[in-house]
Amino acid sequence: MAENQVVLRHVTKRFTTRTMGTVTAVDDFNLEIKEGECFSFLGPSGCGKTTTLRMIAGFEDLSEGEIELCGKPVSIKSKNLYVPPEERNLGMVFQAFAVWPHMNIFDNVAFPLKIKKVARAEIESRVKAALKHTSLDGLEKVFPSELSGGQQQRIALARAIVTNPKVMLLDEPLSNLDPKLRETMRFEIKELQRQFGFTIIFVTHDQSEAMAISDRMMVCDMGKIVQIDTPENLYNYPNSRFVHNFLGESTFINVIIKDGKVFPENDLSQALNLEIPEAALNSPDGRMVIATRPNAINLSKERGERGFLTHIEKRIFLTDKTEYLVAVGDQLLKIQTPHRVVFAPGEECFIEIAAPAWYPPEDKEAEAERARRQRI
Repeated sequence: MAENQVVLRHVTKRFTTRTMGTVTAVDDFNLEIKEGECFSFLGPSGCGKTTTLRMIAGFEDLSEGEIELCGKPVSIKSKNLYVPPEERNLGMVFQAFAVWPHMNIFDNVAFPLKIKKVARAEIESRVKAALKHTSLDGLEKVFPSELSGGQQQRIALARAIVTNPKVMLLDEPLSNLDPKLRETMRFEIKELQRQFGFTIIFVTHDQSEAMAISDRMMVCDMGKIVQIDTPENLYNYPNSRFVHNFLGESTFINVIIKDGKVFPENDLSQALNLEIPEAALNSPDGRMVIATRPNAINLSKERGERGFLTHIEKRIFLTDKTEYLVAVGDQLLKIQTPHRVVFAPGEECFIEIAAPAWYPPEDKEAEAERARRQRI
């Protein structure tokens, strides 16, 4: 069984800003990442993911708590213990390619080994191996300005793996690349992990990127851990409206529960034929939100067993699907279907929503706080 390679215990980080006062960027994070795991930090701007990565790297000190790497403490605030970044045996790749334009590829990759005063012969063999693994062999004397963005990011990867790190920290490493190259680089990063066996901590706001590369993911919101699980479980069983909305496409309906039935908010003329969970029945004012994926709603011309009568408001043809906006009371429900399902705007239709998730109404104060954090 793999051992824990990165451990955070009650890690907290507070910043004081001139305009917004004290902000708790990371609030009591407790986390264990296993050896050889690819673990992603996911969340919107201002959620605390990059600050957490910087504390693991040693670029930021903790306000409270402790961090352990490979079984050894590297940051303990209560004991004023702090191990500098260069002694943490970490590989790091950032959003900016961070290559030195005045050095050729060989010298860029060799730089961390020269700082450590590694013998010249060993530097040459290790750099050669790193360049081969990142498809840069034969380009040793080329300068970064002569390369594409993808090749420049490979220089950063080669420089990170040349030190044989136990843990690789990746902070938005693919966000400056075009979509096709990003997809290629995802597979290359996973292949490097398979070959070298290092642990990856991957920070991104791109949900599809995180789901493609991760063994487990942590979703953060406003400095707190919201949910940790596998990509499949996070997508299929989100524990909050925030996670549901953040991972994959979602569609929501505000509903009111009245006399044991579910109605669209502001419209009691027709009930939605749904089973009501116990927690929703106990809602103090009967107001709830139901959530589902746009491609999980049945859209048909016949009522069926649980059909809700409505009509098409708008039809949008997309490359791999057709998207419909359908009236549910005074709200619009987004539905995605294969191209073979064809309705015209204004046409009558029936919808069936199977096994939606149920959440409390949207928290306006939380939305305002998320917006505030993005400005810090």
